[in-house]
Amino acid sequence: MSDAWWTWVGIAVAVVFVGVGAWLLLASRRDARAAASRPARDSFRREEEAPAPPKKRLAVVLNPTKLDGDGAAEKATIAGVCADQGWAEPLFLPTSEHDVGFGQTRQALAEKVDVVCAFGGDGTVRAVAQEMIGTRVPVGLFAGGTGNLLARNLELPTDDLARAVTVALTGRNRHIDAGWLTLDPDESHLDEHVGEGSSTGPDRHAFLVMAGLGLDAAIMEDTSEKLKAKIGWTAYVPAGLKNLLAERFKARVSIDGAPPITVRARTVLVGNCGKLTGGINLMPDAEPDDGTLDVVVIAPRGLAAWVSVAARVLAKSGRSTQTLDRYRCREIEVHVDRDQMVELDGDIIGEARHIQIEVQPRALIVRTENGRSSTAA
Repeated sequence: MSDAWWTWVGIAVAVVFVGVGAWLLLASRRDARAAASRPARDSFRREEEAPAPPKKRLAVVLNPTKLDGDGAAEKATIAGVCADQGWAEPLFLPTSEHDVGFGQTRQALAEKVDVVCAFGGDGTVRAVAQEMIGTRVPVGLFAGGTGNLLARNLELPTDDLARAVTVALTGRNRHIDAGWLTLDPDESHLDEHVGEGSSTGPDRHAFLVMAGLGLDAAIMEDTSEKLKAKIGWTAYVPAGLKNLLAERFKARVSIDGAPPITVRARTVLVGNCGKLTGGINLMPDAEPDDGTLDVVVIAPRGLAAWVSVAARVLAKSGRSTQTLDRYRCREIEVHVDRDQMVELDGDIIGEARHIQIEVQPRALIVRTENGRSSTAA
């Protein structure tokens, strides 16, 4: 073979060796970069050993007078359900004579708990809810009183504490309206300690179920707490009979800023929910999340007229008459000619001649079993 042929063979071999060497060099550099970017084995070990996120926590604002003895059994039930659901030990905050739940609720919120529950009667629920309005923290309801009106209107369990706790931990959120009642300080006489501990003061109060002026408040005032504890809601019957034919009062009622109308009444009721103690549905069209308030003015003159009113209520009639007038509104103002007892969700707050009430739509989150979509405007 000629020398030229061997020259070309040598050149080809050299090119091959150069190409292979370049490929090996590039591959080694890629491996080095990959090794540099890959976390060390120890770093994987540190991630695996990172602490778990903190457990969720429940706070319970409870009224000691509604517990069985020292409440050990109820607390154990609540703690047991929390443990079963993987939640932390609950925080228990008892109410007192001078603070029925307002300050305790603010303390719970300061602890950044995930749910705040009210364990007591309607008064405890109202105090807790008032401080929770406008927050994004849900409220849970543990029935401990006679009425438990909000729980009943929302169809929550009232006779099974473990189930109620489960709903508070795992249920769905429902945004409901809140009513706000404002008193004229020059025309009201408050009971002792009313509003004590509240962040809104003694002249502005929230309610979730119903506010009333006149007969219904007088019945609440005259009903014995001991009797309620013994026989339940039927304890209201003697007080009702006592006040049934009390003298009517004159009231000027203004609906949504319209010119006032003058009526003779025994009671003026403003409701966010419609069901009362004993399952009576006084306001069949009321929904707790519709952005409106339902108003009933009851004004029978004698016993026969009372029978007519009772028949219409039991029949769930939405029609207005001279003895039972109905309205719907976002705000209402009532002036009466003489002092009348005022109640909020069954709690007497004192006497007044002038009240203003307005609705705050979708202001409170409550844990419920079904969540239910809001129809608020």
